[in-house]
Amino acid sequence: MPGSRDISVEVTVNGARHTAEIPARTLLVHYLRERLGLTGTHVGCDTTQCGACTVALDGVAVKSCTILAAQASGHEITTIEGLASPSGELHPLQRAFRAEHGLQCGYCTPGMVMALRQLLADNPDPTEDDVRHGLSGNICRCTGYQNIVAAALAAAELLREA
Repeated sequence: MPGSRDISVEVTVNGARHTAEIPARTLLVHYLRERLGLTGTHVGCDTTQCGACTVALDGVAVKSCTILAAQASGHEITTIEGLASPSGELHPLQRAFRAEHGLQCGYCTPGMVMALRQLLADNPDPTEDDVRHGLSGNICRCTGYQNIVAAALAAAELLREA
């Protein structure tokens, strides 16, 4: 491709170090999905409107469709696949989503869970309004918000008990 060039990126994703030569304009979401095979991070809108691509970058929730992989170089990324323990035990958020039926089609679920991970890290005892406000950058096309909010509140309780 004319004008493109490859760059070296080095990231730690879900605890594993990865180094690759990639086109300079590769978005983080595409690097995660296409190079690393971590397809839990979804591509929804490519404009930061839907939140399906939310991951944690150095512990902070970000929308990976508007971050270049090069910008993440040298940093630590956690995707939805990285929330469960190495033994496969689900994260309290994942358990709460299952118990509270916090998903319908499931497309938004990884982004919702990652956004809620940030919300609960910042506010371990949120109200329903706090959860709804915290999810304002994530869209559920199935409009399953009531169960998503219930899952967030249940997860907050699980995390407080841990």
